[in-house]
Amino acid sequence: MAAIKDHPLRYALNSELHARPFPSLSAPHVAAYLAVRPPGDAATRDRSIDLEHLTALLKHYGAPLPAENATHYYGPMGKYALKWEQHTEFVTYTVFSDQLSERPFDPAEFDVFPENWRSGLNAERITSILLRLVKRPDTDEQLSDMLRDWFVPESLAVAKVLDDAAVVASDFRIDSAGHMRMAIFASDGTGDRRLGRIVQRMCEIETYKSMSMLGFATVRDFVGQLNDLDKQLNSLMAAMRASDAMAEDTLHKLLDISVQLETLSAEVSYRFGATEAYQAIVNQRISALRETRFMSRQGFDEFMMRRYEPAMRTVKSSENRLQSMSARAIRASELLRTRVDVERSAQNQEILASMNERSDLQLRLQHTVEGLSVVAISYYAVSLAAYMITPLAEQVGIGKGVVTALAVPVVVVLVWWMLRRLRSKII
Repeated sequence: MAAIKDHPLRYALNSELHARPFPSLSAPHVAAYLAVRPPGDAATRDRSIDLEHLTALLKHYGAPLPAENATHYYGPMGKYALKWEQHTEFVTYTVFSDQLSERPFDPAEFDVFPENWRSGLNAERITSILLRLVKRPDTDEQLSDMLRDWFVPESLAVAKVLDDAAVVASDFRIDSAGHMRMAIFASDGTGDRRLGRIVQRMCEIETYKSMSMLGFATVRDFVGQLNDLDKQLNSLMAAMRASDAMAEDTLHKLLDISVQLETLSAEVSYRFGATEAYQAIVNQRISALRETRFMSRQGFDEFMMRRYEPAMRTVKSSENRLQSMSARAIRASELLRTRVDVERSAQNQEILASMNERSDLQLRLQHTVEGLSVVAISYYAVSLAAYMITPLAEQVGIGKGVVTALAVPVVVVLVWWMLRRLRSKII
């Protein structure tokens, strides 16, 4: 049987589905999580620099190096384990350790990332998390006391997840050390891989939430410009209704606003699209946790609905507003261009009518001149003919007056015919 030829990307694409496994974790564990994004256009960055930073961190601990052009890495790093992932706009580092410090969420846990390595990162921090994975206390009251000590009660989100496999909690606040705090309380019998999935999803919720909030920051940056353009557009559309408005001047101003709106749309379209995608991931990750209420506290879905969703609706509203303004400017320009075309057509008709009148006048003047020319030429031609014919006519007894009278009609007809022929040849 002849071998079937594989698509050149078959194995690579299949491997991509299994390339980023969840970590396998047991309680107790701590994790230091860092997500960074290079300044500027992160989507088109030089991704080899990401690998260089990863390699530098691994070399610091004498750990195995990643494969060439790797987009993910998971392996031992000294007494720790490192999970590294490269994404479209950002890179994440997660360091796991089974050694818990006595002080919960001790900032020293983040020192697993050496200071000289952090200072060499040509990137900006999106978020950093100190995550604590411990066994679930015997009673919910004990757990509630721990939450009260670790988090800000006013913004605390806590829920039981994956059919009571664990209780997860975070207040989504940045502490004094600059990190987000998350806690996972593992129920008895919860498998290591399931705990790893919970940890991964919690980190992803915070990361994609932060990335999607960049869209909200973008809206706040350009909303003032959008308001100004909206006022100008409304003013110009009101001016269009005035019969005495200078249509061409208004059209040029409308086109200028259209250009500004299209430029603004091009600048923010990628961020709006990315925000929508990140928001969908946040909602999917929360849904995947299958959370249930813990002691009447707000869960993650409720927290996001109250705090996060309004920001995302603002982004979507601003995107729709920008698109609506662009469409309005285009429609107004088309309507005004139609008015300008009609006015120009009317002006052209007036010019043509005026030209026709002048042509008729010129034609009448031309006929008058031609008549005068016939008279003048005939006058001189008759005189010449009289001088030529009179001597001969006198020999037969015909006087000069008779000769002149007989010559006039003949000469006039000949002159008129010759001028008509000459004009027809010229035309």
